[in-house]
Amino acid sequence: MLDIVRRRNARNDLVSPLGRLHEEMDSLFNRFFGSDWPLEPFRPGYFWPVLDIAERDDEVLVKAEIPGMKAEDIDISVQGNVLTISGEKKESKEDKGEEYYHVERRYGTFRRDVNLSSAVDVDKIKAEYRDGVLTITLPKTEQAKPKRIAVKS
Repeated sequence: MLDIVRRRNARNDLVSPLGRLHEEMDSLFNRFFGSDWPLEPFRPGYFWPVLDIAERDDEVLVKAEIPGMKAEDIDISVQGNVLTISGEKKESKEDKGEEYYHVERRYGTFRRDVNLSSAVDVDKIKAEYRDGVLTITLPKTEQAKPKRIAVKS
């Protein structure tokens, strides 16, 4: 049987040490960063896809793990030097009377903004979604590509 941890309320009910630590950390972050940051990705109905970013001489490569989505539910845009990946992962409803004791899969909206260190050619950007991984190839503009300078002796 599952133990239910009761959280402290205004009357100082029983609380676990872990629950007390969680509340103190929330309070610390809220005082330092404001009420929405950095806890936004951890609120219900929001999830935070993980990214790998690699910069090469001629392109920037971004890979995002977004399993369980359809390609048409993912939005990609570039404005200035910021790449934005956003969308909504919809929850499937096929419970058929099953009871859940533990759920870790995340559903809801997401948004990741990536500051690009180089100018990219927006007309040549390619995006591919396969096996839950979104791969975005952002070719650099000619001005952003490194130039090799020959040294004469």
